[in-house]
Amino acid sequence: MSETLKTILIYLATVILFLLMFVLGYMTHAYLNPTATDFEVFDEAYRLIREYGYEPMPAPPAMEYGAIRGMLDAYGEPHTRFSEPARAELQNDVFSGSYGGIGAELTRDADGYVVLHPFPDSPASEVGIRDGDRLLKVDDLPITPDTSLEEVAAAIHGPEGRSVTLTVSRAPGSAEMTFKVKRANIPVPSVTWNLDAVDSTLGVVRVNVISASTPDEIKNAVADLQSRGAARFVLDLRGNGGGLLDEGVEIARLFLRSGVIIQRQEKDGDVETYEVKKPGALAEIPLAVLVDGGTASASEIIAGSIQAHGRAPLIGAQTYGKASIQLVFNLPDDSSLAVTAAKWWVPGLEPPIDGVGLSPDIPIPPEAAGADPYLDAVRRYFAESASGQE
Repeated sequence: MSETLKTILIYLATVILFLLMFVLGYMTHAYLNPTATDFEVFDEAYRLIREYGYEPMPAPPAMEYGAIRGMLDAYGEPHTRFSEPARAELQNDVFSGSYGGIGAELTRDADGYVVLHPFPDSPASEVGIRDGDRLLKVDDLPITPDTSLEEVAAAIHGPEGRSVTLTVSRAPGSAEMTFKVKRANIPVPSVTWNLDAVDSTLGVVRVNVISASTPDEIKNAVADLQSRGAARFVLDLRGNGGGLLDEGVEIARLFLRSGVIIQRQEKDGDVETYEVKKPGALAEIPLAVLVDGGTASASEIIAGSIQAHGRAPLIGAQTYGKASIQLVFNLPDDSSLAVTAAKWWVPGLEPPIDGVGLSPDIPIPPEAAGADPYLDAVRRYFAESASGQE
């Protein structure tokens, strides 16, 4: 056999081997990563509805969104959720800690129409929008009683410095008026605080959601309350459904001196440990923590780690019990999909939080009397602590 023929045969054998490897790899990938073409029953059902259905097809993307919700229902993981574009945008605003907006609250009047309530010194109030103006249009979007508040808010929000045009009607004559409002950076406070009305030495720090700005907001709240005479503090996590995990860990670090906060593990991943490297800025303040059935997720990280370290008592009711982590993916049309991708736990805390929740150290029965029996219990706790130190 000549050298030339041998070379050709080797070349052909190499090409054939390469093609076989490519086909095998493609088939393996297709098997492990099924695509939409694998949903033959769904595709056929959709075709039949479109071809024979008596009622007209809904406008896009209603069918697509419905299919996603059905898929998630079949998947069965309760915290994996789909959000349409308007809701996804509002969620991003909440967790970022600020947004480009006009500074007005949205409500509905007795007829179901959207009504504006401008904040003092806000862009909306500065251009002349008044409390109670009925909103008729945002740019080219008509606003009717059927328009959701989420859709209205998403239309009003936008890049800081860019303008939005609002058409309103104003009583008593209901004359239409148009205002061009330049959006400004509107902070979304995740923390509110006050001195207790009964005990002026007790500072109440209420955390509504855990966003990017929450750790700094808590430090600012404590500093302000201390300047006004507060010597003891209550961290109120009632109704706090969570938020950003890393910020939840940072808040826990504020109140702890040392030790492990949580451990977490992603699918097929190694266990990752979150620790306190040095005493937190608020590790020495006298503290109590309020919790209830609405305390969940990242707020349970805070409460659970504080309880596990014996830092402060939990006062209230059993918490929700959500110890999972969602990754949020933005979809092509600005909707989003939050996928449960990891679990977390507080080492040594029994029983585990997931599905059970945290048991308060000082439980408050549902039938407890008083304007706020939770705060009453906080006052008793600090009074007893002070008596025990005398």
